[in-house]
Amino acid sequence: MNDVILFSGRPDNNEMLPQESAAYDMLDKLGVEYSGVKHEAAATMEDCKKADEALGIMICKNLFLCNRQKTDFYLLVMPADKEFHTKDITKQLGCSRLSFAGEEFMQSFLGVTPGSVTVLGLMNDTENKVQLVIDEDVLKNEYFGCHPCINTSSIKFPTADLKEKILPYIKHDFITVTL
Repeated sequence: MNDVILFSGRPDNNEMLPQESAAYDMLDKLGVEYSGVKHEAAATMEDCKKADEALGIMICKNLFLCNRQKTDFYLLVMPADKEFHTKDITKQLGCSRLSFAGEEFMQSFLGVTPGSVTVLGLMNDTENKVQLVIDEDVLKNEYFGCHPCINTSSIKFPTADLKEKILPYIKHDFITVTL
């Protein structure tokens, strides 16, 4: 990720993908104040570091998981600097061993592609097939950082707005875990 372009509010971009535009539409409709950066596609947390620096936050790690039978799906949101161990999460959730869900489920339930998984993708999960799971440390931060359904931008907004505006609007509750 070389250069980043800062923006406040909806960025000017005629080439925006529908899922990104829908994310900004939702934030605007809810009155969520956000700022962000445009950047090269970020495939790893390492790729997000320049965006983190520009925004003054740490973009969250978002993992899309499922059980072995592929009947239960979870979106785990955790600090980027924490390591993920399946045993830590499965014990707290009381479920069988979890693994990464396939791209077809990611597209079907969240409307995003690999590298672009985000809590904002839950707006596409109208049947609530995905359980949101958030590490307690994420909720302690003043600001929440994520992709707006595409990994060529990163945004930040108040964590309170995630809990009080966005999640109620998209009808998703969350389970808090300690990783």
